Amino acid sequence: MPKPIVLRSLTEKERKTLEKLSKSQTAPARQVERAKTVLLAHAKMRVVEIAKKLDRTHATIYRRLRLFNELGLESLNDQQRAGRPATYSEEERGLMIQTARTHPHELGRAYNHWTLDRLVEYINQELQIGISRSQLGKVLEAEGLRWYQEETYFTERPDPQFAEKRGP
Repeated sequence: MPKPIVLRSLTEKERKTLEKLSKSQTAPARQVERAKTVLLAHAKMRVVEIAKKLDRTHATIYRRLRLFNELGLESLNDQQRAGRPATYSEEERGLMIQTARTHPHELGRAYNHWTLDRLVEYINQELQIGISRSQLGKVLEAEGLRWYQEETYFTERPDPQFAEKRGP
């Protein structure tokens, strides 16, 4: 038999926040589900029923409720996780950003613009900074630089007079 849960009483502010969040369509799904978990438990639903309704394990439901008892609404946000910390120094980050803002021709490259893959290749080979595509994307995004998918067209140009208009 599952152990009973003792959920602390909710303040009016917490109840309103949980109800609003549980119905949200724009909040992160994990926060919405955590809010629903707390509300269902507050409505005296058993852990077994909550777990079945939300398709989670009993252990997950117990952990979420225990965290809510300890942290309150803060428990709805993702907690800091263990993992390897960022290993790039400010100098290395600065080099990556400077490279991204420099035209490839100035660095001896044959292409006219950087793609994320080309930039990763250059940083790994020339600057000797080991970095993955996704990690470089995060570093550059934190600096306010955004990378877009390059569009290529393999069909004929839609304008029949394109060559004439373009000129020599």
